[in-house]
Amino acid sequence: MLMKNKVAQAVIIAGLSSQGFALELGEFNGTQFSVGGYIKAEGVFNNPDESDNSFEGSASQSRLNVTTSRKEGDHSLKGFIEGDFRGSSSVFRLRHATLTVDNLTVGQTWTGQFFANAPFDTEMINFYGTGIGTVSGNGAVVRPDLVAHYVKDGMRFTAQDPLYSNASLPDLIAGYTVRSAEGHAFNVTVTGRDVDTTPSVTTDSESKFGTALSLAAKLKFGDTSVSLSGFSGTGAAIYAGWGYNGAAGTAASAEIDSDGDLLTVSGFSAGIGHKVNDKLRVNLRYGQVSADDSSLDDDTLTITTANLIYAYLPGLEVGVELRDQSAASNGAASGSIATRPAGQQVEVMAMYKF
Repeated sequence: MLMKNKVAQAVIIAGLSSQGFALELGEFNGTQFSVGGYIKAEGVFNNPDESDNSFEGSASQSRLNVTTSRKEGDHSLKGFIEGDFRGSSSVFRLRHATLTVDNLTVGQTWTGQFFANAPFDTEMINFYGTGIGTVSGNGAVVRPDLVAHYVKDGMRFTAQDPLYSNASLPDLIAGYTVRSAEGHAFNVTVTGRDVDTTPSVTTDSESKFGTALSLAAKLKFGDTSVSLSGFSGTGAAIYAGWGYNGAAGTAASAEIDSDGDLLTVSGFSAGIGHKVNDKLRVNLRYGQVSADDSSLDDDTLTITTANLIYAYLPGLEVGVELRDQSAASNGAASGSIATRPAGQQVEVMAMYKF
């Protein structure tokens, strides 16, 4: 039972990191080398609520990674580095660069908030953020410059580069995951961080400690999976992607309400995925996030996603996804913060994993 759970976790984490298969290159001086990644071509039809329709095409999400691993006595060492072409003018940029020694991973990689939700969410083609309605919905901060994860027996402790530059300690996350032999998975995570309470003043270090709670589950019923998540708390706006002024981006003012107090942000998501046959998968997802105070007329962002993914050949998938969101949201693109407007999108894509 324990071994099955550990294997399942390893498979999920590997999939989230590389999104592809690994090609073993062989061993050199006691170190095993492999490469992986994918080529993804996408076309997005935009139908925004308040501007003209448009079409965007790109292959810049394509990724390439290298993994190294070796044993030193009783210790396991692993290095992982991955880049894509989402930098400015499609320049190759760093996504992940990590060193793992036994249960400890350090480097630039996913946040603790990401692991609180992403392994339990419904499959999406959209790669902006990791799911609106969750504690990790903001693609602008999904991979901080430095993260430390310690993982053991379902527990994950994370310390990461703080969002507040004058913070007296790292942003902190503690989570626990339980997996069943039937394929069900449950996660509870607590986050805590110093929040700048005077973002308009750069000469002080006034802050308060904000905390949030996230719950997530993925239930398996044969070829059907059901995903549920919810979170609420303070200091969570930037990581969730929604705050006082709407789309949070990385602005510290997103965390403060009209009285200068810490803003409470809450969200939930629900989704269902079904494997129709060995080649076709279908998914439907709804996410919602809201703030208890807002400068906007509507303090809530909602998004509905539906997709079809078809495995045309081994390693080659094609898909189509419909997205409808009620307000603008942020996502990382071209080395900066990009805004996705309110309205509808249809994405068609082809992805070749290697």
